[in-house]
Amino acid sequence: MAEEQVLTAKDFKSDQEIRWCPGCGDTAIFSSVTKALPELGIKHEDYAFISGIGCSSRFPYYINTYGFHGIHGRAAAIASGVKVANPSLSVWEITGDGDAMAIGGNHFIHLIRRNIDLNLILFNNQIYGLTKGQFSPTSNFGQVTKTSPYGTIERPFNPGELTIGSQGSFFARTIDNNVKLTSEVLIEAAKHKGTSVVEALQNCVIFNDDAYAAITDKATKEDRQIILNHGKPMVFGKNSDKGLVLEGKKLKVVTLGQDGIGINDILVHDTKDPDPTIHLCLVRMNYPELPVALGVIRAVEMPVYNELVVKQIEDIQSKSKIRCMDDLMNSGSTWIVE
Repeated sequence: MAEEQVLTAKDFKSDQEIRWCPGCGDTAIFSSVTKALPELGIKHEDYAFISGIGCSSRFPYYINTYGFHGIHGRAAAIASGVKVANPSLSVWEITGDGDAMAIGGNHFIHLIRRNIDLNLILFNNQIYGLTKGQFSPTSNFGQVTKTSPYGTIERPFNPGELTIGSQGSFFARTIDNNVKLTSEVLIEAAKHKGTSVVEALQNCVIFNDDAYAAITDKATKEDRQIILNHGKPMVFGKNSDKGLVLEGKKLKVVTLGQDGIGINDILVHDTKDPDPTIHLCLVRMNYPELPVALGVIRAVEMPVYNELVVKQIEDIQSKSKIRCMDDLMNSGSTWIVE
């Protein structure tokens, strides 16, 4: 019997030259993916990476797996077909904030609503990078870009809010420069049964540099990010002395040891709660009012579309009187023409 192949990150790197801009956050996310895949115990030939159009969508060329570079906004439709037709494959959709939520917006929400068992990585740099700096559906209100020289007057989408609003079963958020966290999140996403959406906050060094500088500065990031862990109190800060509590309908930052606040007063993170109320509060948090939530935010069990398709076909076949073409041709009202 042949020994089982042990895969490494190197096995998932193709021989193609990576042509993202030097310093692009895409490279760090790519590194996280190649570190995560060997940990999943899935055969090399059972991976498929599907992308649309955009800087992130070059991914299938650089990852050494089966893949398909689709057209703008249609990655979700292609990935859905791949998974439903080949349920045993581990399917990954690579997309950006423009590709997924502008031209591909309808496919995005319906993929999530159906809960097809695939993994979607959303590279969110709050700009159109490949087409040279137009504002995107996640660009901040008032942001000056090539297509909004006086500041955009559109309110941005929040990917987490949109995912949960589309009845999403899994949502996580990470940031490009935290390779360890991104790998851990991707592993959890792959283990989840259903559509897993991972928003990767990604810096575009050319057209939207320092988009996330407020929460990535080494001196202050621990006070401006909160990394969530299921079953653990929502504590953060350089000294782990800050936490989140629920005050009325809103989350509030408190300091441990002040005003009688103890660790038992801090909210405990529950990714598996079917009620999305707290999950929505977490994805809406933003600096400077609140820290930005990272890690797995929601992971609940829901019926999986591709499994339901297979079961429905099997049920229909088991009850059907039609077993072959002759049965079909001779069913119903038939006539003999002489």
